[in-house]
Amino acid sequence: MTKPIAVAIMGPTASGKTAAALEIARHIPAEIISVDSALVYRDMNIGTAKPSQKERAAVPHHLIDLIDPSESYSVSRFAEDATKLIHEISGRGKWPLLVGGTMLYFKGLQTGLDNLPPANPQIRAEIDEAAAIEGWPALHEKLARLDPETAMRLKPNDAQRIQRALEIIELTQTPLSRLHTGKQNAEPSFTLMPIALEPSERSMLHQRIAARFDSMLENDHLIEEVRQLRSRGDLHPGLPSMRCVGYRQTWQHLDGEFDKKTLREKGIAATRQLAKRQLTWLRAMPERTVIDCLAPDAPQQILRYLEKTIPGRF
Repeated sequence: MTKPIAVAIMGPTASGKTAAALEIARHIPAEIISVDSALVYRDMNIGTAKPSQKERAAVPHHLIDLIDPSESYSVSRFAEDATKLIHEISGRGKWPLLVGGTMLYFKGLQTGLDNLPPANPQIRAEIDEAAAIEGWPALHEKLARLDPETAMRLKPNDAQRIQRALEIIELTQTPLSRLHTGKQNAEPSFTLMPIALEPSERSMLHQRIAARFDSMLENDHLIEEVRQLRSRGDLHPGLPSMRCVGYRQTWQHLDGEFDKKTLREKGIAATRQLAKRQLTWLRAMPERTVIDCLAPDAPQQILRYLEKTIPGRF
């Protein structure tokens, strides 16, 4: 049997991936599979730039609003869910469009990751409690004693990765560096066509990032969203959901650490750093096809590329 073809529309934040996918879906029968670690959370709409209900009604979307912000969603679970959806969508005679910027999800889908233990809420809570008392740099020093190889790769304030490395040591009694085999899983059961929306001018992407964050802050929409999440009482800054760009900074603002002007500055800076990391991931994928995300006809360029690459399928 011929493997199903999945089209990946990748790119940094604010590169117009969702808009491009929606436009493409106007011309070909398609369903969108979100490749975004923030869109999986319910009740997190403003800061994640989640597609609107109207957009989701126009084109079927998957892997959005899957879990509560108090829960975790792993790369392995994503790979399993996305692979199943690719085959189901192809079976319906439609194109699976994998759309997003969580590059680790794309990696897990294509090559697989090491079989690491799932998250343990109790251990994570204990690590968060220690961090609240000692600070993340102190826990980074602890990690350096237990797993120097992993610690060398992490910054002293990289809370999420430090926590995960310490959690794995607690669960397995083995340093994370020893568990990374570097081996790939079996070849995927589908063919992935990676198309990257990348900016020809980085400064223009930065302008888009600033404009989008300003729209989130307009009328305090993002601040009110985080305020409501805080009022639940069961969420805290150590959770993966609350570490998402924009949410972390807004939580700190509501804690009184800085004013709204500084929130804007820090939120935009963090988003720009995220975009930089995403572009670094993309450059390590020589097999990708690059489309200028600043081009007004970027969706049409993608369509022309697909028509040329896969003739007779439209």
